[in-house]
Amino acid sequence: MHTVTVLAYDGLSAFELGIVTEVFGLPRPELGIDWYRLTICAPAAVRMVGGATLTADADLSAMADADTVIVPGVPNVHTRVSPAVVEALRSAHARGARLVSICSGAFALAETGLLDGRRAATHWRYADLLARRYPAVRVDADVLYVDDGDVLTSAGSAAGIDLCLHLVRADHGTAIANAVARRLVVPPHREGGQAQFIESPVPAPADDAVSVSMAWALANLTESITVDLLARRAHLSARTYLRRFKQASGTSPIRWLITQRVQASLPLLETGEQSIEEIAAAVGFDSPVTYRHHFTRALHTSPSAYRRAFRAR
Repeated sequence: MHTVTVLAYDGLSAFELGIVTEVFGLPRPELGIDWYRLTICAPAAVRMVGGATLTADADLSAMADADTVIVPGVPNVHTRVSPAVVEALRSAHARGARLVSICSGAFALAETGLLDGRRAATHWRYADLLARRYPAVRVDADVLYVDDGDVLTSAGSAAGIDLCLHLVRADHGTAIANAVARRLVVPPHREGGQAQFIESPVPAPADDAVSVSMAWALANLTESITVDLLARRAHLSARTYLRRFKQASGTSPIRWLITQRVQASLPLLETGEQSIEEIAAAVGFDSPVTYRHHFTRALHTSPSAYRRAFRAR
């Protein structure tokens, strides 16, 4: 069983701790797989934001048994992380644990030196400070999260949800991650960066004409789908449809459709034996070249590399 250990300390955000416990701590027998074992560790009883006190069942030594260690946002980015925490993180990583940070938790990982030479994310408010204090870290202020293999970092607090779902996807595949996302009532994958409005495939209410057209598109991804076709499905003019689609989903119909096609290809890469050309056609891309372009743009890797990496895991 994969053990996830989350670090708690004075000034901890209950929201960020809640993200981790919600994704990895709740039993999920409906999925039919061995789920994670969650441990909360703290050097002592800690005071959380809002005045509550948390007493953890484990101390920092719990990191020694963790497969994944998650560090929520630090309470003060202007002070150094304690040497005990730094040493525990270094030791866990040296033993093979995967290290993950949420929001300003990147400062704790940077203090260990394990982010040196790596690309890393943190909240946009702290990106400049992180880059100045740790110049060897390649700070990316515009992404929701960065997966650098054994060290992963996310942007603001809510981006921790995106990163935790990404971990589930990496460990158990797209179908399981999508099931967890549905349980959380969040999109399984958000496209875009933290410095802009996030483009998210969230449909309009079920009785809305735009939602009907989106449902039809999802069921007919192999069709040659245009804005005019979707507008006719919604019984709207193209101009009105574009406006209402943007209001409902936060993005354009074509960008939303590309995201859905890329997402639909993931289970085929993970479990099927089809060629990249066959998968591209199966999810509606007009050519393998177009599919590879949009896949790489969305996931920062190629379809072939994704297939190899997932099956290696």
